[in-house]
Amino acid sequence: MKKLILLFTLILGVTVATNAQTKPAEFKFDKETYDFGKIPLNKPATITFTFTNIGDTPLILTKVETTCGCTVPEYTQTPVKKGATGTIKVTYNPTGAALPFSKAITITSNAKTTTKVLYIKGETVAAASK
Repeated sequence: MKKLILLFTLILGVTVATNAQTKPAEFKFDKETYDFGKIPLNKPATITFTFTNIGDTPLILTKVETTCGCTVPEYTQTPVKKGATGTIKVTYNPTGAALPFSKAITITSNAKTTTKVLYIKGETVAAASK
């Protein structure tokens, strides 16, 4: 019985030590905020945020949400392996009045930091008349 308990303890210790040495998936973005500057009304503007998985396990994006329907995200759907890159493409379609804007893009994943927020900002201006 003592040998069985000792063996179980040894296996548990090795398992814990092995798992403690692997780094969970984690983002490293090139940039986390983008300023479009001045963009004309009714003319969509797009930016692609690029990230690298700096963890040891594959990074899986489960959800990418925006604060309004005028901002549409497209993102890497497959797991991003260690050292590989993925993208989040955001298209902002300015409608309504010419005003400054600031939008948040919330990313949910299996990363160490489970929720990450990216930002886009700028100012919409009236389109130039011909």
